[in-house]
This record gives sequence, C-alpha cells and structure tokens, in this order.
Amino acid sequence: MADAPKSTPIRPGAALGLLGGGQLGRMFTLAARNLGFRVHALDPGHDCPAGQVADLEIRAAYNDVYAAKALARGVDVVTVEFENIPAETLAAVAGLRPMHPAASVLHTVQHRLREKSFLAEHGFPVTPFRSIDSLTDLQAAAAELGLPAVLKTASFGYDGKGQQKLTSPADLAPASAALGAQQGILEAWVPFELECSVICARSEAGESCVWPVAENAHRNHILDTTVFPARIPAAVATRAQAMALEIAAALGVVGMLTVEFFLKPGGELLVNELAPRPHNSGHATIDACVTSQFEQQVRAVCGLPLGDTALLRPAAMANLLGDLWPVTGEPPWERILAHRDVKLHLYGKLEARPGRKMGHLTALADTPEAALAKVLAAREALKD
Repeated sequence: MADAPKSTPIRPGAALGLLGGGQLGRMFTLAARNLGFRVHALDPGHDCPAGQVADLEIRAAYNDVYAAKALARGVDVVTVEFENIPAETLAAVAGLRPMHPAASVLHTVQHRLREKSFLAEHGFPVTPFRSIDSLTDLQAAAAELGLPAVLKTASFGYDGKGQQKLTSPADLAPASAALGAQQGILEAWVPFELECSVICARSEAGESCVWPVAENAHRNHILDTTVFPARIPAAVATRAQAMALEIAAALGVVGMLTVEFFLKPGGELLVNELAPRPHNSGHATIDACVTSQFEQQVRAVCGLPLGDTALLRPAAMANLLGDLWPVTGEPPWERILAHRDVKLHLYGKLEARPGRKMGHLTALADTPEAALAKVLAAREALKD
C-alpha cells in the first residue's frame, strides 16, 4: 500500500490564526514572528496580550461564528490558545481552514468526564471517578470512593476553579447545591508525593518529541513554581514521557499536549489532566531549551520539522501573580532586573488582580535547586 501523501508545509511568510489572546497566545505569537510568520488573533478582550504583538487583533466573543470565519479566511492554518472554544466556532473554522488541534481533540479534553473516560478506556491510569448529576449520585459516589474526595464541575474548570474538597457526609448536600444544574465529577482523594507534567508535540505526519519532566508546586490551586528536570527517579521520568506520547497518539493530537501527573509513593503515576496546548509549566522552555514549547507549536501546526527539546541547563520558573502589584502603579521591576541571571517575562495585561497570572521569572543554574533559589529570591525582592 502506498504511503498517504504528505500535506504541504506552511512556510514562513504565511499567516497563522489564533483563537485566544492571553499570555499563551502572546508567547506563541512572538515565537511565530521570530520564524517570519504573521499572526491574526481573536479574543473578546481589548488590547489583549496576544493582540499587542499580533499583526491583526480581532475583538469578538468566542461564540461569534461570523468573526471566527473572518479570522479563518485571512490565514493559512488556525490553532488555539485554550481548549474551551464553543463547538459551533470550531466547526465553522474547520470548514474553512486546517485547524490544529482538531475539534475532536478539544471536544474530549474540554469536559472532565469525557477526558477521564477516554483515558480509562485506553488503559491509562487515572484517579477513580464517578459522574455526578444529583445529590443522590453524589451520596452514592462518596460511599463507593470514600471521603475525602474532590467534586469538580465537568466543564470550564482551571486553576482550581469549580473544585470542592469533601471531607465528611455533612459536606455533600452543600456541595451538590453549589454545583447546581451543572454536571459534576467526583474523584477519589489521591495522596501523592508531587505533581509533575510532561509537554510533548506531535505533527500531522506523526513525528513527535517530548521535553524533560517538569516538577510543579501549587499555591491556592495555581501553579507557583516549576523546576526542570523534575527531581524524580529516571525510570519514572522515562515512563511519564512515554505515557504522554502514547496519549498524544491515541487522541490524534497535532500540535501540543501537556499531561499533568500525580506521583504517588512508590513511583506510581496517575494522569490528572490534559491540555492540548502549551502550558504554564513549560514557560521555562523559552530560556532553558533549544526549542521552546511555543516555537514547537508553530512548527507542529504548520507541518514543519520539530525542533530539538534538549534542556540547556537545569532551570526554574516562578509565576508573578497580581497579588504582587501595589494598589497604584507598577511593581519596582528594577529590583528583579538587578538579579542579572534571572529573566523577566511580562504579559502586558492591563489590570492586575489577586490570583491573575501577570508574568513569570526564569533562571538557569547548575542544579534545579539553585535555579529555584534564584527565581524565588528575585520574586521576593519585590516585597522589600
């Protein structure tokens, strides 16, 4: 049987469409422009982070099918910054231009029950879970899975939003009431040693690559710091990387996929969540790797050869949240820039709010511990 014909790569000089204009879109756009591409970004916000650096900013809601079609007609390929794009918009775009990742991938991962069911059906290890549509469902699931457990909304949850930890039977009725008419998912409580993530890329031709495992620490359900490489046994890291690539192939991802894991005592890995895009835990790849996750997204969706993912040196990243901003004005950035071996990345967001990701710091060093100490010291300098 003859090989299927390969699609023609989309070469520098072409225009790329982007659904979403936040910080991930901004860094994608900067990487695309470095390669000589133009970028058209659609986002409902005014002067969004990606729009500030894109060639064209289309201000429209994500359910504005007319605007999405206008975006698609002006570009050669479309990609996404986040997964929660309405199905009608995705269908309209895919009818006009190639779109990566495909609508089918986004359909699976934008709903926790579909995502967990997909993983379980394909043999990937996940936390025990149950579908929740009523208080009766919740009571039965809590009896089966035990307490504590975590109740999540099935859709539109990130950075801990839409999650409730249930510790006793008395929590069930209030949690069900808070869930309201939304569908939920109850997940068994997992005692874990650490959280880690693997970012991989996959092209339409099936070429794939993976970055070193990232070790993540959260504060208030929001990623606080990441170190590369994760301080875990080599065999566990190899298994996590292999599993991420297997999941990407099973989903049929073209573009990026981030797989978040819980590492349990004894080295057991459980898949927590998927994101078919670049990820906060991969921001250090801009400064620490031969090819960043954002450049790789450009390469993958354009059908170009994938770049080298080698880590140049151990690295760490620390998020900068809106909590660091004074009531008036900007933080004294010169205090961070005085740390001459720390890189400052700001996202151009117009309003700082507690918990909002406004930027990040990256540092390289001889060890992950030394890199982490550098970014934490630089961030702490803002508080003096």
